[in-house]
Amino acid sequence: MLGWELPPHNSGGLGVACFNMAKALARQGAEIDFVVPYLAQHPDVDFMRILSATSLDPIHRYGGGSYASMQIDAKIIPGLDTKPLSIRDVQKRYCQYVRKYLKTHKPDVVHAHDWLTYEAGILAKKQHHTPLVAHVHATEYDRAGMHTGNPLIHEVEQEGLMLADRIIAVSESTKRIIHQKYHIPLNKIEVVYNSLDENYEKSDYHFDTSLYNYVTSLKKSGYTIVSTVGRFTIQKGLPYFMQAAKLALAKNPRLIFIFAGDGEERNQLINLSAEYGIAKNVIFTGFVRGQKLRDIYSLSDIFVMSSVSEPFGLTALEAAHHGDALILTNQSGVSEIIWSALKYDFWDTKKLADEILAIANNPALSHTLKNHIQKEYHQISWTKVAKKCLRVYNNTINYKRGN
Repeated sequence: MLGWELPPHNSGGLGVACFNMAKALARQGAEIDFVVPYLAQHPDVDFMRILSATSLDPIHRYGGGSYASMQIDAKIIPGLDTKPLSIRDVQKRYCQYVRKYLKTHKPDVVHAHDWLTYEAGILAKKQHHTPLVAHVHATEYDRAGMHTGNPLIHEVEQEGLMLADRIIAVSESTKRIIHQKYHIPLNKIEVVYNSLDENYEKSDYHFDTSLYNYVTSLKKSGYTIVSTVGRFTIQKGLPYFMQAAKLALAKNPRLIFIFAGDGEERNQLINLSAEYGIAKNVIFTGFVRGQKLRDIYSLSDIFVMSSVSEPFGLTALEAAHHGDALILTNQSGVSEIIWSALKYDFWDTKKLADEILAIANNPALSHTLKNHIQKEYHQISWTKVAKKCLRVYNNTINYKRGN
């Protein structure tokens, strides 16, 4: 398995999905060597071997994230000068490691996650005839908010998807993008939805009210808490969400909006909240993980996913786990499996505002939505994901052998 991050060294949902998928596969009997492009400890991993392709620090520590930036600062890496090291340089070292690994190991299948590892997967297929499964968590069209994006990344994605023996997409909408934008036959693509860690139960979680005393006090006095979590990028549609917040607050001032995360749109969003005159009702937490993140979900009454293009949207399942009512864009993959969420098109700020107000002003509606979402959420499991992945592996191997 070729990946770019794993918890606790992840900058987003990709690492979380890879972690839980691999864990579920191991429970089904798979033996996994997981290659990452950095050197670090993973104390919670005892179900697979983690192989470090370089001696770099985890990429997310350099700022900007491994998906937003084509450069990282190499100055703290022992033995290197202060010249910036590009993501392409890291990918080159990653491929060199995989080439060396394949001289002494013969895996049954190579499972490559997103464009960052496709070239290493192609190397395995071309030089060692190893069956290649390409897993698409997001395309460059998604990351660029359905604009063209980076042509270099498109080129890598195109080659990886064309040469892969089989493709796994995280939603039907992602499958359509792969077919329409990259001209891949539909029968080559299998949809396998993500899930949430089955062992992550509420009984293991203790809410710490001291972390968000101000928000807790507002909630107790009758405010409705509306949250969103993710990277502040064009893909997430957050300026539209801020505009909807303005419209909703004009009719109900007892709303608090929490923007949890960070990214290149941070200053723009802060300025928008001031420009709209709603800054006192908007809280920016910065990047959070662990208990601080779970506390946000627990405090929230409503969780909004405002993405322009969201291949899946694992944060919606995390919010569902903590009992939030969900409002999702029709452009999100998770909306395909959570039917009881309210939905809208990302540009329709009036409809989003109306849906926020409907839930905030109608306790019976809020209660019904939360109950139905819980029932749907509990039908999803990583065990089902693992079994589907194993079927894809076996079919790919058998096809390559001519069986």
